[in-house]
Amino acid sequence: MRIAAGISALAAALVLTAAPDAKTATVTTVKGYVIDSACTFTKNLKKPISPDCAKACAKAGSPLVILGDDGAIYWPTTDAMPATSQNDKLVPFAGERVVASGKVYMHGGSKGLLIEKIEAEKK
Repeated sequence: MRIAAGISALAAALVLTAAPDAKTATVTTVKGYVIDSACTFTKNLKKPISPDCAKACAKAGSPLVILGDDGAIYWPTTDAMPATSQNDKLVPFAGERVVASGKVYMHGGSKGLLIEKIEAEKK
């Protein structure tokens, strides 16, 4: 019985440790392009074709993401429930380079960015 209880406690601790939450988020700054998510996956673009193209995709309902200089795709996310589209935060910067900061949540191979501040990158 003691072994079974110990295994159960260890399993519960591992599940709690692996669960993504505010304690596991890291505050970071991301530099990169605001781009249509489909372009990053299906066209393997390293930068947007144009701001107009990125805005047209967003208007059609495609999610915008930040393609970081590190090659990672950062999905804009929210901690509000029910969750709403975060495209409104990115559309003003569609097709352009940005500097965005906030909490990054990791889940599997995905990165979600809870944007606290975003601005056009100064040239």
